[in-house]
Amino acid sequence: MPTPAALAPLHNPVFRGLWFAWLAANLTMWMNDVAAAWLMTSLTTNPVMVALVQTASTLPVFLLGIPSGAMSDIVDRRRYFASTQLWVLFVALLLALLSILGALNAPLLLALTALNGIGLAMRWPVFAAIVPQVVEREHLSAALALNGISMNLSRVIGPVVAGALISLVNPAAVFVLNALLAAVAMLMILRWRSVQETSPLPGERFVGAMRAGLAFTMQSPRLKVVLLRIFVFFVQAYGLVALLPLVARQLHGGGPATFTVMLSCVGGGAIAAALFFPNLRARFSRDQFILYGTLVHAAFSVLIVVVPEIWVALPAMVIVGMAWISVANSLTLSAQMALPDWIRARGMSIYQTALMGGSAAGALLWGQVADWTSVRTSVIAAAVFGVVALLLTLRLRIENGPELDFTPVPTRTLPEPAVPIAPHEGPVMVTLEYVIDPARAAEFAQVMQATRRARLRQGALSWGLFRDSAEAGRYIEYFVDENWVEHQRRLVRFSASDAALRAQRLEFHLGPEPPLLRRYIAETLDTRTESAD
Repeated sequence: MPTPAALAPLHNPVFRGLWFAWLAANLTMWMNDVAAAWLMTSLTTNPVMVALVQTASTLPVFLLGIPSGAMSDIVDRRRYFASTQLWVLFVALLLALLSILGALNAPLLLALTALNGIGLAMRWPVFAAIVPQVVEREHLSAALALNGISMNLSRVIGPVVAGALISLVNPAAVFVLNALLAAVAMLMILRWRSVQETSPLPGERFVGAMRAGLAFTMQSPRLKVVLLRIFVFFVQAYGLVALLPLVARQLHGGGPATFTVMLSCVGGGAIAAALFFPNLRARFSRDQFILYGTLVHAAFSVLIVVVPEIWVALPAMVIVGMAWISVANSLTLSAQMALPDWIRARGMSIYQTALMGGSAAGALLWGQVADWTSVRTSVIAAAVFGVVALLLTLRLRIENGPELDFTPVPTRTLPEPAVPIAPHEGPVMVTLEYVIDPARAAEFAQVMQATRRARLRQGALSWGLFRDSAEAGRYIEYFVDENWVEHQRRLVRFSASDAALRAQRLEFHLGPEPPLLRRYIAETLDTRTESAD
């Protein structure tokens, strides 16, 4: 029988190996979260402390996501990915040791959960950047869905295994198993032989790499909509997730097994939905997935707390899982498609920061609301918040217009400068002189607005457009790069979209010669000899 479209990327041996490593890594995450959340309920009954387990797990991702993305783009991704699992391994061993010794208390458990969250913060951007490198573009949607299946399969298996170990042994057994799984994942990652791209240019600097990632995001309207959507959705979704241990306790006949089974139902629903994504994508847009997924998630979250019966909660959690993956996968795919390879890890780390920021904010907010009112009221409030926020931002669409083509396009090399220029000498100012028909000035301004976004996305520090006061139709465009090597790096980042935009600019230019281009290097002046006027 032919392989279903949803499973086609697994034919790629590199992706298959990394997928299993990712599955093992996700198992450690879910098992740790389950064990820590349930252990916290035995250490304290304060709803805020219980909800803070999710905050401690996700807040490091919010704080460290962007630095991690920058590191993922400028170092060997294979070694960096493996080192994240080594970190998780040591944290799991420490949790196991302290749990066996009975030395854990609520604040210490939160601190160690945060340390485990640092491992998650480090590994997610690098894996997100690796996937588009090892799968073909037409299989990217299916590969991302498989990553969602990995996440949710671990959500099914992890809570069941963790719940069984908690019931039969103790939480320390979960942490020991986490350490073993982290070691397995690390070894599987080290087996992958990545191909490092060579470049004649020096590597990017850490701070400059972060600045470039933020600049690209600020100049990408589509990516900004995706970030807003994922933040708001996870604020809504974590009203149920963060309080799920308490929701499970309040169900008729609820207990540890109920909590883990409810998590497994979410994972099972997500897996079932992901297998049908290739067919559903042909019928529904990503914006429709987000709209319907948000509404369904809100409705069934309310149902679970309004009707506190296990026979209602379990199937409702399956639907919640289907809605969850529909929204999350649609937004993740949109983020990936909005990013070129050279900045993918940084872009996905910013996406991850928005996701985890929403998770941490949601867990803290709805935990506090539950403390002031009740768990039921808090979950209902989260659902209402999600629906209202969706309706208020309905005009913001992630499929508004064609997607930019970031396929690299070879460009001509820079001419040899007349004077020696050091790689990090700068800033560098580039000017281009255009002569256009004054009657087409309004059209030219629209193209130059798109040019502004493109230059700033590529890393320019500033950009401007000036018109000549003495001659109608004569314009000067300028942009400034940080230094000479960053100016050269612009040629490496030149894409098909940039080439199309350049062709649009040239259509306006009059005369047989192309626009006059000049490059200027900032001159350092010695101001110590200046005298007062």
